[in-house]
Amino acid sequence: MTLEITARAALWFLPFVVPICAWVALSDMRSMKIPNIAVLALLATFVLVGLWVLPLPEYAWRFSHLAVLLVVGMLANAIGVMGAGDAKFIAAAGPFVVLGDAALLCLLFAAVLIAAFATHRIAMYSPLRRITPDWASWQMTKKFPMGLALGPTLALYLGLGTIYGS
Repeated sequence: MTLEITARAALWFLPFVVPICAWVALSDMRSMKIPNIAVLALLATFVLVGLWVLPLPEYAWRFSHLAVLLVVGMLANAIGVMGAGDAKFIAAAGPFVVLGDAALLCLLFAAVLIAAFATHRIAMYSPLRRITPDWASWQMTKKFPMGLALGPTLALYLGLGTIYGS
């Protein structure tokens, strides 16, 4: 397996993105919201680090991912398919992903989503819940904190990119 993201780019992005992804996952479980500042931090990371590690034409092209995903996310939010924070996070994460890796990223997201959902539901009904009894996500039976799957998906993609990147 070879990813189209370069190992160099993935390696540069990874240490900055992982803490943001963890922040997003924890915030979404705690309050069922992804903070705008986390989304802006992710975007700022791409703006600053991307300018350093990507060729200028590719760097500029990747902003189209942001625009397309933001429009799609806004539409998905408007029809009630996803939360606004999820849509904004996906849009901010878009520039980190090479278009040729999109299908693999979807498969990775599906696997992470299943694992995150199962883990969250098991923890919800286990003694682990007592550690953080005030988290809003424990009260939700029909909603799920998607940041718990979105953040790790981006982090895993970049981690895999450091190993299997071109």
